[in-house]
Amino acid sequence: MNNSQSMINLLQEVEAKHWVKTRSSLDPNQSNFLYWTGKIYAFIPNERKKHLFNMVGVSVSRCIPAETNSWNFTSRELTYYLNPETNEILHKWENPWTLETLPVMHVANNPVQGYFEGNFPVQVEGDRTTFLFDIFPNYPNPLATDNKFEKYSPNPTYQAAELFKITVPTTDLFNSQLLSVSELQLSWDRISSWLPWMKMGDMSGNMIYSGYGGKVNRLEDLPQLLQDEINQRVPLFKKAPKFHEDVQNMTSWLYFQEHFEAYLAGERFPIFAAEEI
Repeated sequence: MNNSQSMINLLQEVEAKHWVKTRSSLDPNQSNFLYWTGKIYAFIPNERKKHLFNMVGVSVSRCIPAETNSWNFTSRELTYYLNPETNEILHKWENPWTLETLPVMHVANNPVQGYFEGNFPVQVEGDRTTFLFDIFPNYPNPLATDNKFEKYSPNPTYQAAELFKITVPTTDLFNSQLLSVSELQLSWDRISSWLPWMKMGDMSGNMIYSGYGGKVNRLEDLPQLLQDEINQRVPLFKKAPKFHEDVQNMTSWLYFQEHFEAYLAGERFPIFAAEEI
C-alpha cells in the first residue's frame, strides 16, 4: 500500500458529540477556553511579506443540548493585536502605507454561535485524532452600503478562508466517561481582507494569520495578557453566554460599525464589558 492509500484509510467521520467534547464540553454548565497565539502578515502583490502584528486570543464557549444528538454552540471571543517586536498590546498603529496613526480595534465578538449535528471529518493516527475544517465565508460586507465607511472597507463582499486542524488524544475522544478532552492542539490559518480599522480603502492585498493554541478549563490557565484583560477590562468574557440567542453573530466588521464613533474619538479597545450577572 502506498502512502496516499494509507492516508485515505485514516480518514473517518465521528458523531457530533465527539466534536462537542473537543470544542467545548458535553456539560452545558461548563465554560471552556480555546486560546491561540501567532503572527499576522500583510500579503500584497509584488511586495515582500510584512509582519504586521503578533496576536493572542481566546474563545470561551459552551454547548447546550438541543434535539437528539445535536447541540447549540454559543461563545464569546477576543483577539488582541500585539507589537510584533515587544508583544505588548497595540492601542495605536501607524499604517506603513499611508503613514496615518490609527486606533487599534481589537476583536471582542459577542456572541459567536453555531449548531452542531451529524458527523464530522477526522483523521485518526494511532493515539492522536485530528478534526479537519476548511471554511470559506463569503457574504455581503455590512459596511459597503454606507459611504462613511468608504475609506475603511469599501469592498461589497466579505471573503475569507479559515483553515483549522484540531488534534486531541484518541482515547479521550472515545472515552464515554469524559465530558471534555483533557488536551487539545490547535493549528489555525486565516486569509482575509484588510480590517476596517486599518483604513486601507480598496488597496490590493490580504492579511494572513498563522496561529496555534490549545484548550484549558480555567481562566487562570490562559496566557497572562488575556487573564489581565478579562479580569480588568472585559470581565464579560470570563464565561460563555448562558443561552443560545436568536441574534446575529458579532464580527469585526459589525463591531467596527457599532463602535465607529468611539473609534473616531480614539477610545481604547475593546470597549469595557461588565461581567454578566
